[in-house]
Amino acid sequence: MATAEKQVPSPSDEVLADGLTRRSTLKWMTAAWLGFTAATVVGLTATVRFLFPNVLFEPPTRFKAGEPSTYSPGVDERWKEKFGVWIVRNTESIYALVAVCVHLGCTPNWLAAQNKFKCPCHGSGYYVSGINFEGPAPRPLERAEITLSPDDGQIVVDKATRYLYERGQWSDPKAFVKMV
Repeated sequence: MATAEKQVPSPSDEVLADGLTRRSTLKWMTAAWLGFTAATVVGLTATVRFLFPNVLFEPPTRFKAGEPSTYSPGVDERWKEKFGVWIVRNTESIYALVAVCVHLGCTPNWLAAQNKFKCPCHGSGYYVSGINFEGPAPRPLERAEITLSPDDGQIVVDKATRYLYERGQWSDPKAFVKMV
């Protein structure tokens, strides 16, 4: 007589009523839970990230620029990089020009050899006074408020307050410091 062998059930024997096997159902459920967990983690991460907005650290608009005696006649570029301002001294006064082209907001360069400010992007040119004379710039450069500190006599520049030539504001006492 032949010995009775136990038969191992084939995968086709494990087919459920809906036509799926137990193993495929388990894989499907695992993938679904992993997807749900990933979506939940992404959603929670975005929610937590929303609670901490981006912060833009900009230089202060008001700063001390030193003693007036440290400025020689002409354009001083020491504050251009950090604060975006040129300090200009002539025989009568000291004023602060904002280093932003009024055409499209580029940063002009001071060309000492040509005695003018020149925008490298579109060619606007400005005299040392800030008045435009060439290129597409529609108006002169803006001046920032400039005063002398009553405490120590240093120059204080405030970029938050601007003075426009076309409005006649350059004659305002806070648009320049008179030299004695």
